[in-house]
Amino acid sequence: MKQILQQIGGAITFYSCIPLPSTWPLEFERIARWAPWVGLLLGVSIGIIDQGLALGQMPALTRSALVVGLWIGLTGGLHLDGVMDTADGLAVMEPKRRLIVMADSRTGAFGVMAGTVVILLKVCALSNLSTPHLPALVTVFVWGRIAQVFAIATFPYLKPEGKNAFHTSTFQGLGDLWPSMISLLIVLLCQYYGFSWAWHIIGGGILIGSSLSIGISYWFYRQFQGMTGDVYGAIVEWTEALVLCCLTLI
Repeated sequence: MKQILQQIGGAITFYSCIPLPSTWPLEFERIARWAPWVGLLLGVSIGIIDQGLALGQMPALTRSALVVGLWIGLTGGLHLDGVMDTADGLAVMEPKRRLIVMADSRTGAFGVMAGTVVILLKVCALSNLSTPHLPALVTVFVWGRIAQVFAIATFPYLKPEGKNAFHTSTFQGLGDLWPSMISLLIVLLCQYYGFSWAWHIIGGGILIGSSLSIGISYWFYRQFQGMTGDVYGAIVEWTEALVLCCLTLI
């Protein structure tokens, strides 16, 4: 249990800017499996703040822009940076040069455009939701990180010496998927009992979420023939944005 708490603390520190007590010991090995739990924490925290702004009668569009700004802030822009670097890499026609371009700290035009599109999708979709924002945000955060776990568990890492290679090298197959399953079960139960979502809506959400998680991860794999830390970030962001867009259909 002590090691699990250390890994969860490491996951919170690595994947977010949520402060932890200085006395909390951290371990970063095998933290990828806890990413969906970090998503739960982020989704609940941001969802509660959104509820508070709604109670203050703040207009939906303004509230959504503030929430997405907080969203970026609490994740440290980690995943959004991956979106921009990956877009710059994909803009290069020669596959062999893509990793070189992605390693450049400067952001190109395609990166700026991709980051802008993701932010716009999230703001617009969140402002147009007809369902309660709290369960929607929790759902989005969890699916985004389940997509990352799927990519880590399924596809090879491109650079063995890369700083994010430990995600793949320390992942222990099916045995590391149970936190994702627990987080998804918590989300489904909350949707049904806490927010009165019908089972057919929940089932449709599972189908959409799993399809996007698998489809987006596979698409990026086909483009790069492997994974990098930037690609993981892009997978999280695009899954979040598109799942949120799909939730506007409910």
